[in-house]
Amino acid sequence: MEQVAELIRKIPLFQDLTDDELLSISALFFERKYKKNAIIFFEGDQGEELFVIKSGTVKVYRIDNTKQITLALFRSGDFFGEMSIMQKDGTRSANVETLEPSVMYTLKRSMFYEYMGRSPSLCMRLLEVTMNRLRRANEQIHDLTFLDVRTRILKAVHQLSLEYGEPRLDSVQITVKLTHQEIANMVGTVRESVTKVLQELQDDRIISIQNKQIRIENMDALKRKIVY
Repeated sequence: MEQVAELIRKIPLFQDLTDDELLSISALFFERKYKKNAIIFFEGDQGEELFVIKSGTVKVYRIDNTKQITLALFRSGDFFGEMSIMQKDGTRSANVETLEPSVMYTLKRSMFYEYMGRSPSLCMRLLEVTMNRLRRANEQIHDLTFLDVRTRILKAVHQLSLEYGEPRLDSVQITVKLTHQEIANMVGTVRESVTKVLQELQDDRIISIQNKQIRIENMDALKRKIVY
């Protein structure tokens, strides 16, 4: 229980709860373990639980005809599934799949509702997080509509460095492992286009790639290549 409390304490959604409230709500979470490439839920499923990631990485995606479009990546300390539990009989708006072995803590809708009723600050935090995610979705729609493929790929690499980058001497290591196809799904293109752009960046010594992890060797040069 204390381990759960320590994890959710760092999540903006729960950061206004008191220590006693954190311990109380932590006792209501259940732990679940998933293998790599496990489907946590499908679009259209009934949404009855909120998920908090203890370890691992998941992707949120939708299928447009036969094409997969990745909407978001979440990892340790992130949460997801909040949209459908806010509405009675709400259904999942996207699919969620693990990219690596993952451990989740889940909280039932009824329990979440109970704490929302007790804590106005929790309601405000949920609204704030939802608006931030909506703003990010709007930006993604803008990019898919108005930016060319090359710029979308470059911007995606830069965004990954902001969200999942760790400083390493004079470089930034993107710690999440992604295949070229997974990056293509993030920017709405084909794998071959991603491979071509990443190879150009490697030839220019702007990035290096090892074990499916991208290292930004020259951040300024990467930024200069992103032309809006």
